[in-house]
Amino acid sequence: MNQFSNLCLVRNLRYVLLFMFALAGLRADAQSTLQEYITLAKTNSPLINDNRNQIVANQAEAERIKALYQKMQLSLNANYLFAPVYVTDNGHNHIELNSNGATNYYGYDLGVTNGGNYQALVGMNQPLFNHKRAELLAEQPLVNAQINANNIKLTSHDLEKTITDQYILCLLDRRQTKNADDNIKLISKQQIIVKKLVTGSLLKSSDLTLLNIEYENNVNVLITYKAAYHKDLLELKLLSGIRDTTNNELDSLSLALKADEPGYSSYSEKFRLDSVSLVAGQIGFETKYAPQLSLFSNTGLNGPYFPTLGNRFGLSAGLTLTWNILDGHQKEITRRKTNSLLQSISFYKINFQTQNSLRKAQILDELQSYDNRLKHSQQQLHDYESLLASYRKQVIQAQLSVIDFINVLKNRTAVQRDLLQLETNRLLLINAYNYWNW
Repeated sequence: MNQFSNLCLVRNLRYVLLFMFALAGLRADAQSTLQEYITLAKTNSPLINDNRNQIVANQAEAERIKALYQKMQLSLNANYLFAPVYVTDNGHNHIELNSNGATNYYGYDLGVTNGGNYQALVGMNQPLFNHKRAELLAEQPLVNAQINANNIKLTSHDLEKTITDQYILCLLDRRQTKNADDNIKLISKQQIIVKKLVTGSLLKSSDLTLLNIEYENNVNVLITYKAAYHKDLLELKLLSGIRDTTNNELDSLSLALKADEPGYSSYSEKFRLDSVSLVAGQIGFETKYAPQLSLFSNTGLNGPYFPTLGNRFGLSAGLTLTWNILDGHQKEITRRKTNSLLQSISFYKINFQTQNSLRKAQILDELQSYDNRLKHSQQQLHDYESLLASYRKQVIQAQLSVIDFINVLKNRTAVQRDLLQLETNRLLLINAYNYWNW
C-alpha cells in the first residue's frame, strides 16, 4: 500500500511539472511587457539585420583594400600564339607551322609574330612602401562600418519609440474596455434592484426599460473597445515581428522623463560620421597623387620556336613607378566639392540642434498643461463617483428617478474617458520627450 501511494505521488508530481512547463511555454510565447516587445522588434528588424551584415561587409572590404595595396600577388599566365606561314624558299613550297626564319613566305610578318609564341609564366607583383596608402584607402569602408553601427542605434531608438507608442494605445483600449465592463456590471446590479421595485409598484416600468437600453448601449461600447484592443494589439505584434494573433493581457506601464545631458546628443553622432566619411573619401581620392612603386618578376617558359623551348626557361624582374602628375586639377575640384558638402552637414547639425531644443521645451510646456488638467479631471471623477454612489442608494429607496442615475453614469463615463485620454496623451508626450532627449 505504501508503494502504491509513492507511485501515485510520483505520477502526480510528474503531471504537476508537465503543467508548469506548459505554463512556462505559454508565458514565453505570450509577451506581456513593453521590453519584451521592444526586444523582439529589434531582433526581427530587417533594417538592423541588414546594417549588421553591412558592418561585416565593410570590414571585409577594408581587409581587401589592405591586401590589394600591401600584399604580394602571384599569377599564372599561359599563352600559345599559332602563326603558320606558306614558305616559297629555294623553289620548295610548303607550310611551316612554326617557322624558324623563312625568307620568302606568305603569312604574318615573322618580325611581328616570331613565328609563334609559347609562354607559361609565374608572375609576382609586390607593392612597396604602401602601408600608409592602404590604411588611408581602408579608412572609407571602416567609417562606413561605423555608420552602419550608428544606424543600428538609430533604428533601435526609433523602434523603442514606435513600439512604446503602440503599447500605450493598447493600454488605453484595455482600460476603456475595463471601464465599459464595470459599467455593465453596475447597470446589471441596478437592473435587479429596479426590477424588484417595479414589481412592488415603487418604480415605473419605463425606468427598467431605460436601464435595459443603457445596458445594451454599454454592451455595444464594450464590443467596440474589445475590437479596438485586438486591432491595436495586432499592430503592436506586427511592428514587433510576432506571428501570434491571440489576445493577451499587457502589463501596466509607467514612464518618467529622462534626465537631460547638456551639450550632448546621440543624434549628433550621425552628423559627425557623415563628416568623417566625406573627409575619408577625399583623403582616399588624393592617394592617387602619391607615387607608387612596385616590384615585379616572373619566371617560367617564354620562347617563339618549339624545337628550342627546352632552352627558354628563365626569369625577369623590374620596378614599376606610377606617379600622377597632372589631371586637370581634379584634386582641387574634389576638395571644393567636399568642403561644400561638409558645410551642408554643419548647417543641418545646427538646424537640428536648434529645432530639437525648441521641440523639447514645447513638450515640457504641454506636459505641465496636462498635469494641471489631470488634477482637475481626477477631482471631477472623484466627485462623480461620490454622486453616483449617492444616486444608487436613492434609486434603491425609490427616492430618485432612474433617468437621473443614468445621466450621472453617462457623465461619469465621459469624465473617465477624458481622463484616460489625458493620461494616454501624457504618456505619449513623455515618450516623445525621451525620444528627442537622447
